[in-house]
Amino acid sequence: MDLKEDVNLTISYNRLWKLLVDRKMSKADLRKIAGIAPNTMTKLRRDQEVTLTVLGRICDVLNVNIGDIMEFLPEISQNDTSGNYDAEK
Repeated sequence: MDLKEDVNLTISYNRLWKLLVDRKMSKADLRKIAGIAPNTMTKLRRDQEVTLTVLGRICDVLNVNIGDIMEFLPEISQNDTSGNYDAEK
């Protein structure tokens, strides 16, 4: 079995939430300053896709790069039952 076929990528905004904590900024403050709609904030909280425009506004407000607020993580499919997947590979 080729492991590449069984791995999808999922989005994580955990870096954004940690950055907000470090800067003592609330999610509501970020939403207001960056002009983000409430439904878009919900997508961010649920680790769902948002537009690059939104991510760009967040980066501008926080003066960071996109890699500082999000990352792609491997999501192992249900077909891989070996349990031997190492994210570093």
